[in-house]
Amino acid sequence: MLQETPLLKALSARFGVEERGSTVPRELAAGAATFASMAYILAVQPAVMSNAGMEAGAVFTATALSAGAATIVMALVGKLPIALASGLGINVYIAFTVCGAMGFTWQTALAAVFVEGVVFLVLSLCGVRQALVKAIPETIKKAAALGIGLLVAIAGLDGAGILHTGGGTPLAVGAVTSGAPLVAVLGLVILIVLYTRGVSGAVLIAILAAAVIGIPLGVTTLPPDFTAFSLPPAPYTPVDVARGLQAASPMDFFVVFFSLLFVDIFDTVATLSGVALQGKLLDEDGNIVNCKQALVSDAVGTILGSLVGATTVTSYLESLTGVASGGRTGLASVATGVLFFLALFFSPLFLLIPAAATAPALIFVGFLMLGAVSNIDVSDVEVGLPIFITMLIIPTSYSISEGLAWGFIVHTLVKAVKRKWREITPAVWALSALFLVKLLFVRM
Repeated sequence: MLQETPLLKALSARFGVEERGSTVPRELAAGAATFASMAYILAVQPAVMSNAGMEAGAVFTATALSAGAATIVMALVGKLPIALASGLGINVYIAFTVCGAMGFTWQTALAAVFVEGVVFLVLSLCGVRQALVKAIPETIKKAAALGIGLLVAIAGLDGAGILHTGGGTPLAVGAVTSGAPLVAVLGLVILIVLYTRGVSGAVLIAILAAAVIGIPLGVTTLPPDFTAFSLPPAPYTPVDVARGLQAASPMDFFVVFFSLLFVDIFDTVATLSGVALQGKLLDEDGNIVNCKQALVSDAVGTILGSLVGATTVTSYLESLTGVASGGRTGLASVATGVLFFLALFFSPLFLLIPAAATAPALIFVGFLMLGAVSNIDVSDVEVGLPIFITMLIIPTSYSISEGLAWGFIVHTLVKAVKRKWREITPAVWALSALFLVKLLFVRM
């Protein structure tokens, strides 16, 4: 029997497969399912970060390396069926705001990612993360998720050429009957159909289908000597991070760093909670099994990724695909990580995919982030107004930090006007004051 071979017995014992009611074949299959559901990042990340002036081949390699390494660290340290990769939303913020509107180099952005990862690691090891999470208002956490979702979706629409500067309006929807917009729309239709039908890997399949559709439309350029297999392009190096540390003022660097840290902390916690609940990976007190180790794994992934050219690495909600397939241990993550490493040798295939074909993934991920608004009474001004302001400012300014600044200030203002002083924690007072100084005196 397959389960009785010495190797599989050793794997089962190492990851506690039987204790969690699973089998080695089931764990490996679950890991493959998770990879299929999130491999789209290998096509999306180079397309997004090219807007920051980064070389697509180097970004692809950095993305695959960091995802593979971080996921295997999660497997060995966190021992959970959770995969990691460069996070959507944070990458858009870095490409279009940090390196676009704010004018920083991508080297400086990677330096901020590196510092954020180090701080996140320290907070995770010291247990400070839990206190920080509790100190931030729930409305701000949810509003940030909503705003980022809208930001990601708008970036997808813009990258596909569906949005453009309007004649008399700030933005307008252009014709979608030809070229890149048509490819994006058809890809989105395919994605909606596949996702609705519950097809595993729907996002990746839709991206590949859109890329194929783009060939006769002249959107996807297929070289005469095209081959899907090759050695991976060289990634960036730690030297680039060192250069970036010297290129920004302390205040500007802090604003970027804090935004990345804030989003990473709550994105990771939300993902861990969702996956743990679905996979019944909670202890007797309802806490996530190996939560501290999982957070450490996430931080290590961010640190390692930044050194080779990857933006903030975070846990992926797509891990639920593997959990739904029966994954319960870190062995599933090992399988996912190995597949990311193998994907390194298929760089020509992923780099062939145009931005129009990756746009459906960005638009759809934006939709999925709407789940943050469940069970929220937005009719209550104390709740609804900070959420509305935050989710409005993030996509319109292309800045997570700008949205957070307004959200904190409005939250504190409303509470203060209603004289609910005890509900304003010292951390919120401090952050609100800091953000107010930023809005008044720091030109972004």
